[in-house]
Amino acid sequence: MMLHTVNKSPFEKDSLKSCLRLSKEKSSILMIEDGVYGAIRGASTERSVAEAAKTRSIYALGPDLKARGIDLEKLVDGITVVDYDGFVKLAVESSKVQSWM
Repeated sequence: MMLHTVNKSPFEKDSLKSCLRLSKEKSSILMIEDGVYGAIRGASTERSVAEAAKTRSIYALGPDLKARGIDLEKLVDGITVVDYDGFVKLAVESSKVQSWM
């Protein structure tokens, strides 16, 4: 299993879009830093994130959501919120980590 991390806002860069398109089924995708903006329901990324969540495990880093004032109720269905320990666990359990910048 591969872990993909996305740290750029989908409104500034195409990192999330590329990650969703190129990641393989059963991969894990973790939105961190400004990448968590891609997790918001109603954003232009909602449809592609929800579709990807059917075949991939999609996560958002809780402290980064909180730092940006994003309420958990506003997240796209299918996204799991993890803390820093969860981030470390995902990285350790993955055979590779790909950062999308």
